[in-house]
Amino acid sequence: MGLRSCCAVDRHEQFRRAAIDRGIPDDDVDRFTDQLRFAIWASTCGADEEVVGQDGGLPRLPVGVKWPSSESGLPLPFIASIDCAALPRAEGLPLPADGSLLFFLHHENDYEDPLDESGYARVLYVPSGTETVVATPLPDRDSARFFNENLPFLLPEHRLTAWVEAVLPDWIDDEEEAEFKSDVVKQLLDDLKHIDELWELVDELWPPREGAKFRLGGYCTEIGGQDPPLVEMANANFRSRHGAGPDFSNPEQAHLYEKEECRLTRE
Repeated sequence: MGLRSCCAVDRHEQFRRAAIDRGIPDDDVDRFTDQLRFAIWASTCGADEEVVGQDGGLPRLPVGVKWPSSESGLPLPFIASIDCAALPRAEGLPLPADGSLLFFLHHENDYEDPLDESGYARVLYVPSGTETVVATPLPDRDSARFFNENLPFLLPEHRLTAWVEAVLPDWIDDEEEAEFKSDVVKQLLDDLKHIDELWELVDELWPPREGAKFRLGGYCTEIGGQDPPLVEMANANFRSRHGAGPDFSNPEQAHLYEKEECRLTRE
């Protein structure tokens, strides 16, 4: 699987230069830029927009490949397919240069245990040049509903377009979120003296768009009050190393957990 070269315009450097031109100190700019990521967002395609894939409908599967299912044999609803060659590039997101990514997900079962290995979420990579056919609808698909019983297994097909947006961690502009973060995060916020100006510059350079359906890259997000995947992974790593989850009343254990979460965030 090949990877495209990096973007012609380095958005991190673009942001850094614009911030320094406004007289913001280098240290503040560097601290903030270190938290800045770029993600590819996708949504329903307009008449004059480039098509990068589809959501809903039937996927094109490689010849001889069965419809993806969980380890227990539960068919997984098809969510979307993306043409990697048509996607815009985003820094720090090494997607394949060509071929297609097909996403299958049983929302409810995967939501209940996101780190379970039962296969309720699947991403299938189809290399460029692979012979594919439109998948045959499953005869018993009506018994495999989405998390909402009123949603059919097969959703209406829509073409997708995509763009790149800047993404920052939720605690940067949310005091309530920041209150529950680690001492490392709180110290960073104390050190950022021009955070409002830097945040405004992000919105000026990359104005957010409404109505996105999918996101590739960026930060893990919380869904429905559940811990985000980053927290789940940090807890799992801590348990595997120490035999149990962190005891946050123990300062040493709390510090070790914070280090693990920070490490995963940087990655």
